[in-house]
Amino acid sequence: MRLWTPHRMAYIEGENKPTSTDAGSGCPFCRIPGLSDADGLIAARAESAYAVLNLYPYNPGHLMVVPYRHVADYTELTQAEVADVAKLTQQAMQTVRTVSAAHGFNIGMNQGEIAGAGIAAHLHQHVVPRWGGDTNFMPVVAQTKVLPQLLSDTRALLAKSWPTD
Repeated sequence: MRLWTPHRMAYIEGENKPTSTDAGSGCPFCRIPGLSDADGLIAARAESAYAVLNLYPYNPGHLMVVPYRHVADYTELTQAEVADVAKLTQQAMQTVRTVSAAHGFNIGMNQGEIAGAGIAAHLHQHVVPRWGGDTNFMPVVAQTKVLPQLLSDTRALLAKSWPTD
């Protein structure tokens, strides 16, 4: 059996990865907030951070919470940024549970390239929904995830259900 998943090749080849560690249009996390929410796949915005769908998700509904400011390390965040990242993470969990009945979550930050950060220069926290049995034969044997919905449709569903405080 073969599944055609050309979107994964873009990730493997480094599409959307910055060529430097500088802030600006070369950094996708700096560029995304300047797009419309639909074009940028932004589910929600706070004053100093935003929640965005991952272009190369581990699971359906995989979000990232990102400060607007180009900063690499969690210890460099201001208290306001820490508060917004925490608030958006809680809201992401609530929203994904409401929309898709997630059973659990993996939440975390890879700090530095050596720790696995794909874009180490701009901090981002992953919010990955999990369901019982979501580790079926596809990711184990074929190293492939089956995503049943377009990212734009997932973003619209999450944005519509996101709490407004």
